[in-house]
Amino acid sequence: MKKQFFKFLAKVNKVVLPSYTKQRLDLSKATKLQMAIFGWKLYVTKNALD
Repeated sequence: MKKQFFKFLAKVNKVVLPSYTKQRLDLSKATKLQMAIFGWKLYVTKNALD
């Protein structure tokens, strides 16, 4: 159940949230909001793959 939820959430994130890796964002110059979005997407992806 948990894995299915995170897979669904990962699909929603892919559509709704921006992809900073495709934009070649330099993480050392990212704002706090950009870092929070990046961290959230990383957390969801990690849990969807487990």
